[in-house]
Amino acid sequence: MSSVVSKAEISRAVRPSGWLNTILKGDCVAALEALPDNSVDVVFADPPYNLQLGGALTRPDQSLVDAVDDEWDQFVSFDAYDAFTRAWLLAVRRVLKPTGTLWVIGSYHNIFRVGATLQDLNFWILNDIIWRKTNPMPNFKGRRFQNAHETLIWASPNAKGKGYTFNYDALKASNDDVQMRSDWLFPICSGGERLKGEDGKKVHPTQKPEALLARIMMASSKPGDVILDPFFGSGTTGAVAKRLGRNFVGVEREQVYIDAANARIAAVEPLGKATLSVLSGKKAEPRVAFNTLVESGMIKPGAVLTDAKRRYSAIVRADGTVASGGEAGSIHRLGAKVQGLDACNGWTFWHYEERGVLRPIDDLRAVIRSDMAKLN
Repeated sequence: MSSVVSKAEISRAVRPSGWLNTILKGDCVAALEALPDNSVDVVFADPPYNLQLGGALTRPDQSLVDAVDDEWDQFVSFDAYDAFTRAWLLAVRRVLKPTGTLWVIGSYHNIFRVGATLQDLNFWILNDIIWRKTNPMPNFKGRRFQNAHETLIWASPNAKGKGYTFNYDALKASNDDVQMRSDWLFPICSGGERLKGEDGKKVHPTQKPEALLARIMMASSKPGDVILDPFFGSGTTGAVAKRLGRNFVGVEREQVYIDAANARIAAVEPLGKATLSVLSGKKAEPRVAFNTLVESGMIKPGAVLTDAKRRYSAIVRADGTVASGGEAGSIHRLGAKVQGLDACNGWTFWHYEERGVLRPIDDLRAVIRSDMAKLN
C-alpha cells in the first residue's frame, strides 16, 4: 500500500529507500529535492499539455465536452511553459541513474517544445513512439484532422548512456517473434478502468491506460526497479508498477488525486515472481572477457583449443590472447584468421577438451555468468 509523505518526513527517513512506494505531496520540482541522486531507474512523465483552450468545447448537439480546463494545465505563455519544462527535466535528471531512461508523453500542443528542451539539456533521444488510439475523440467542428494519437519520447540522460535496460528479446517474443515497432495501438482509458467519483464524473481528465504503462515498464525496466512519475495524477504508474513487481515513487500536489491513487494502488495484487521473469537473449547478458576464464583458472595458460572438427588449434597465452602458426590475437580475431574469414565468434568456434569430449568455451562463459547472477 502506498502512502503520502511530505518532503520533511522524507528528509528524516532513516533508510535511504524510505521514499519507495510512496506519493510525495507537492510541486514536482521541490518534492524531488528529497530524493537521493541517481536513485531512479525509469521516469515516466505525463506533464501538463498546455492545451491553450480558447473557451468551452461543444458537440454538434451543443452538449458540453468534458475537456481539460484545469488550472494546472494553464500557462501564461510559451516562455513560462518552457521554463517549467526545463525545471522539471533538470530535477528528474538528477535523480535518474546514468543507466536509467526517461519517457515523456504529450500531444502536438507541447511535445515538440519538450523535445527541443530535452535536446538543449543534452538528453539523448532513443526513440519517439506513436500511441495510436483505437477510440479517439472526434473533431467536432470538422475543421481539422481527428487527433488520433499522442507521442512519447524515450530518452537517455546523455549520449554516453549505454547501459540502459531494453528488453528486446521479450518484446520480440511477445510480438509473434517480430521486432516491436514504434507505433503502438491502445484504446484510451475508458469503461471500468476509468476512475470516477461519487458524482459519476472522471476523477482525472487525462488518466492514461494501464496497457500503455505496462508496455513501457516491460520494455525498459526489470522487476525491483524504481519507477518515478513526477505528475502522478490518479496513480496509473503506481498501480502498474506494483502489479509488475517494480517499485514506484510519485509526486502529486492535488489531494483528491492522491486519495484516489492510494485507494487504487492498495487494491492491486502483485504478480508472482515466476510470472514476472523477463525473457532475455545474449545481448542482455553481462559481458565476460576471455581473459576472465584464464584469470579464474578455468582455462590455464598453455592449454590447447581447437575447433569442433579439430582442423585448427591455438595455444592459450597468459595475457588472455591465443596464438597459432605465428599469429596471435583475441579468440575472435584468431578464429577468423585461421579460417580466412573477416569475422568469427570465438566463443562458439574454439573448444576445449574435457574427459575426451570437446566443448565450446562458451560453456565456461555461461558458468561465469551464472556466478555473476548469484551475486546480484
